[in-house]
This record gives sequence, structure tokens and C-alpha cells, in this order.
Amino acid sequence: MQYNTIHKAGFKVSSLSFGCMSLTSDTPGNDELIGKAIEAGITLFDTADLYEKGENEKLLGKALKGRRMDVAISTKVGNRWRSDGSGWDWCPEKQYILSAADESLKRLQTDYIDLYLLHGGTIEDPFDDVIEAFERLKEQGKIKSYGISSIRPNVIRKYIADTNIAAVMTQYSLLDRRPEEETLRLMFDNKVAVLARGTVAGGLLAGKPANGYLDMDTGQISNILDKVNNVLNGRELTDKAYRYVLDNPAITTAVAGIRTQWQLQQAIMAANAAVLTAQEMKALQDIWEGNKYVQHR
Repeated sequence: MQYNTIHKAGFKVSSLSFGCMSLTSDTPGNDELIGKAIEAGITLFDTADLYEKGENEKLLGKALKGRRMDVAISTKVGNRWRSDGSGWDWCPEKQYILSAADESLKRLQTDYIDLYLLHGGTIEDPFDDVIEAFERLKEQGKIKSYGISSIRPNVIRKYIADTNIAAVMTQYSLLDRRPEEETLRLMFDNKVAVLARGTVAGGLLAGKPANGYLDMDTGQISNILDKVNNVLNGRELTDKAYRYVLDNPAITTAVAGIRTQWQLQQAIMAANAAVLTAQEMKALQDIWEGNKYVQHR
């Protein structure tokens, strides 16, 4: 396992991270699965207060008891569940962020959060209030660092220009190359860590049958997948998907959504596979021209 530094946070994380969103509180074996991930060298575990109304944070906190000092926790804030449980509303307000952090700490059974991310965001958000909340939490020792989770270039650009965020979680894969147009270079140049999610594109790059994805129909996806499968003989599909992301110099860690032992094993094998050569990377890049962001530019 390789380890990369989140420069503005001052700590290292494994190049493969464990995304907990798919875990559910009523599924047996969560503790064992997370334990095996730690044994394999994974050091960053990502969750959010939104997932299963906070139960996802609880199961992670339970699984990490006695192991907290060995790992880093990333969780997210900004989506407030309605009192009747019918859904959630976007709430990037200072007081809400401060109170939500306390609730996340309780559920995670920890004194601090290593990386606290704003879970979304729009260009109309009260940026100053958001940053004031994050900075206060840092001063109080409740969080070590902060950032955003976003796929909006205008939001990412704003936070990098006007704040001191340590990291951005964003979607990136062989089937979603939109960040290659601008945002990956922007984050790399400003030493902002990139947590890449969606590396296997909802399973399409891990063996699931072709289906529509983003603005591409089934036929287009099938054509791209056929080409991916027919290059770099000797490398598995999942290997190609993960290495394409991990071997981009802007990427700090790939956050793999893991629910089963098989998914964990596949992700670990890919993360430990040989780095792509320049020729292999070009072969994957040449498969298709990539896509670009249409909205929120």
C-alpha cells in the first residue's frame, strides 16, 4: 500500500480509502470487514452524517474502537434530515455545522475528526460562515482539517481561491474524466488533496453489464468498456480502473465504496498492482476523448 500526504492537514493517508456509504447497520460482518481493511494497510475511512441518518457513522465508530489511533476518519456535513424523516435539506449554516460536528463526534465515538467535508455546495452558499465554522472547530480541536465534497468546478474554484481547504472529494474515473479539463490541475497546483470517488463508475468498471452513465447511453458505455477490456492484456478491468485514477499525480487517494469481502479484495489488489507505464496510461486515455462539465462551470 502506498501513502500520500494531505499537505494542508499534515498527515498521510493510504492511496486506497474505504468508503462506508454502502455499509448498513443491520448487516453482519462490518467490524470484520473494516478490520481486514486496516490489516491490509487502509488508513482512511469515509462516511457522512447523511448516510442512514447517522447510523453509518455509528457503525464506523463501533468498528474502530481500540483502533482509532491507527486510522483517519473523514465525514461530511451540510445535509440536514427533516424531523419527519421524509428527506433532507441543504443547510450550510454556521450554527448547524457546529452542532452537527458535535453529533458526528458522538456517533463516531471519537474526540476529533481528521477531515471534515462540506457535503456538496453551491456558488450561492455563505462561504464566510462555512469557513468560520470550520476554523472554529479546528481551534476547538474537534477537527484536524476541512474541505469540500463537490463536482462543481465553480464551487471548487471558489474554495481554492478564497479559503485554505485541505482536500476536495470529487468523482473521477475512466468513464467520468470531467475533472481532467481543469479541476485536477487546479487542485494539484494548489496542494489541495484529491479524494477520488466513483473509481469503478458504479460497478461498470468492475464487471457490471453496460448501462447508461452520466450523459452516455448504454451503447456508448458498451463501446468504451469493450475498448478498455481489449487493451493492456494481463491487467484485470478493475486493475485498469483503479490504476488510471491512482496514477494521476493529482490524486491523493481513491475512495472505494466497499460492502463485501470480494470488493475489498479487488480494490486492494488493484491498489497494490504495478503502476501504469506512460505507454499504458496513454493507451487508456486514447480509448475515448473524455467528457466535460456542462453545468456549474
